[in-house]
Amino acid sequence: MSRETRSVLEQAGEGADHRPLVRVAAGLIWRQGRFLAARRPEGKAFAGFWEFPGGKREEGESMEQALCRELAEELGIACVAVTPWRTLLHTYPELRVELHFMHVTVFSGEPEARDGQLLRWVTPEEARALPFLPADVGILAEIAEP
Repeated sequence: MSRETRSVLEQAGEGADHRPLVRVAAGLIWRQGRFLAARRPEGKAFAGFWEFPGGKREEGESMEQALCRELAEELGIACVAVTPWRTLLHTYPELRVELHFMHVTVFSGEPEARDGQLLRWVTPEEARALPFLPADVGILAEIAEP
């Protein structure tokens, strides 16, 4: 666990909260000044909310490996250049999510919605008008800054 992640978890009081902790890799997939946003499909938790593509880390995976696996499964793309960026902890009523955000600046393939999600290339400014997951709202504000 990185020093930044440990610091975030300590500030959030990880030991005091008994809600399950889910570790998630999330990708900011960039193309010509826009990033790929995914709208969660009906039948999934938080259906209708927009998010950065990615998913849960499996046992034995690094966060980068988890992100690349999820992007291959859900979008049919292969990571070429991935840079870890931010880690944060967000608490929902039923669970806590440790989010590892990474910039994906080079990938191969064309993203396709393999999981029933809606995909859209948006600028950081355009994304502000979309209902993003609460855990992602602060990230949107950061990437919209000059």
